[in-house]
Amino acid sequence: MFRKNTTLSISRGAEGDKAGFHRDFTVGPSCCVPDQFPRDHAMNLITGFLSRIGLLAALLVAAPAHAAPDLTPRIAALLKAQGLAGAVWTTLGAPGAAGVGDARSGTPMRADGRVHVGSIAKTLLATGILRLASERRLSLETPVAMLLPGVVFDNPWESGDPVRIRHLLDHTAGLDDARFWQVFSMKPRAASPLAAAFPPHGGLLRIRHRPGMRCSYSNMGYTLLGMVIEAVTKSRYERYLDIHLLAPLGMRDSTFAFVSQAGDPRLAMGHFENGIAQPAMPSWVRPAGQFTTTAADMGRFARFLMGDGTVDGRPFIDTSLLRRMGEPAGTEAAGAGLQVGYALGLRRIDRHGAVGKCHGGNTIGYRAMLCLFPGTAQAFFIAINSDSETADYHRFDALLIEALGRAGPAPASGPERTRKPAFDTRAWEGFYVPSPNRFDSMRFLDTAFGFVHASTGGAGLRLQSLQSATVELQHVENALFRAPGKILASHALLTAADGGRVITSGTQSWEKVPALRLLLLWLSVAAGVPGLAWILLQGFARLALRRMALHDPLLAPFAGTLALLLPVPFFYRQSFLQLGDLTLASGLLAAVTAVLPATMLAGLAVALRKKTGIGAGPAAMLAVLQLTLVLAAWGLLPLRLWV
Repeated sequence: MFRKNTTLSISRGAEGDKAGFHRDFTVGPSCCVPDQFPRDHAMNLITGFLSRIGLLAALLVAAPAHAAPDLTPRIAALLKAQGLAGAVWTTLGAPGAAGVGDARSGTPMRADGRVHVGSIAKTLLATGILRLASERRLSLETPVAMLLPGVVFDNPWESGDPVRIRHLLDHTAGLDDARFWQVFSMKPRAASPLAAAFPPHGGLLRIRHRPGMRCSYSNMGYTLLGMVIEAVTKSRYERYLDIHLLAPLGMRDSTFAFVSQAGDPRLAMGHFENGIAQPAMPSWVRPAGQFTTTAADMGRFARFLMGDGTVDGRPFIDTSLLRRMGEPAGTEAAGAGLQVGYALGLRRIDRHGAVGKCHGGNTIGYRAMLCLFPGTAQAFFIAINSDSETADYHRFDALLIEALGRAGPAPASGPERTRKPAFDTRAWEGFYVPSPNRFDSMRFLDTAFGFVHASTGGAGLRLQSLQSATVELQHVENALFRAPGKILASHALLTAADGGRVITSGTQSWEKVPALRLLLLWLSVAAGVPGLAWILLQGFARLALRRMALHDPLLAPFAGTLALLLPVPFFYRQSFLQLGDLTLASGLLAAVTAVLPATMLAGLAVALRKKTGIGAGPAAMLAVLQLTLVLAAWGLLPLRLWV
């Protein structure tokens, strides 16, 4: 892991150099000695020059003796333990490789093999935007609507706070992340126009908070940035960035264009669990995640980002813009003093005892991570050609961090030595929901089950949720708190403009809501789901006993509930990449969820005519009916995955 304050001043040798040395060689101007210089002075300069050359040569020869142990065996062991195919990586030295490039053939992964990196493409695309800004071809403060007049945002704050280029770069525009059909679809082609991701009247560009205020990750936002590049350059963004960004940076083995394994034998095959191969597929939101590269090229890119913005001694990207990458500003969280967060294509992350500017990525069959540590000119990149829901990819990051130099221990939990003014957390006790949540179509689930409960615990705040372990936040200063194992403050407590209480981690905010609101949602689910189960089980029981008649009040509700199972075999037979397409499976799902409330009403009508009273059957129907109405109010009924 990284030391927080290490003395290493340059990137280390192959796979890291644990010993480290300061390569600061200052060779004087002794190539040309004027005639008026004394002879002995000239000889001293020459002697000094030769001695420094000798020292340089000695250090270069000795450098391998200081190199860190080869990472290949350890990464290979991790791949095997996690059930993953292969990996390529670099710590700014010689690239490494382990595992297989294709599990079907057992072909070894090559150190110079090409890989996909998913959302790390955002960092590269953001760098392309910064190049255009450095050329004064656009400004980060330019409203997006000025460059894309055909794009209409549903922005209640448009008059004072339009969506600007920097909001898209920082994920602070307030946009949804993506819809099912934008990610899980087999319809897009490599040359599909980017505007196809935003059909007219699709309701996709609703702004959910004042632009610039909060961070909410958005693949749609970076797709819009691809459209901005095309509008400014009058060229396809892939071609423009390949020629005007990658080529000058020497990344000649990389491309923004779509690359498949069928067209490039050097591209490692992607995999899912159990080594199931999955070739690359085009995407509607490709600017947000389409990039093919090598470990060596990513090393070149990392060096440039940590440099002075010049290429071959000439200005390429304004240094001040490069320095702002990964330095969040302008948001509520940044205003409260929180240093972690996202900015201009990089996220400042506090993890494994180290603080770096990083970006992760996952795409079909791949996971990847790029991390920079500009203070010590260190970085690592790793791409793994397996996308598994059960693997622990953080273990690879931790291993590479360790290879660069073990981090110092994180601040100990418990009372601080220095007394700080007490912060009264009682006003922040209560229930919080994501605000905004990442996927707008999942608001109901994120509200009902993605909530956080905050309570005062000792000298800090305790956060509990259904989806993760309890976190005990320790007060740092003012409204800043730190989670265990972190170096920097990890959370801030805020009061919103409307007086509401907010907890933020810099990349996600939660807003306090009345407990009654959540209780009503829980009661709705707690009644509706058992009601469905009762109708299904009672229906099967009556069928088995041959007691189900045409006039039975349970017949229509049972048929409607049983129909929910109809799409299952069709989903099982189709690729999960078609989840967002209108197929027989998704069409059936929409149909059966649409008629479900009607079947409950039909059953209740029969029960009313027969005057059966409010027994178990009608009660179950009412329970299901109210749940369907709640889901409809949240936009989940009928369930249409293609919208």
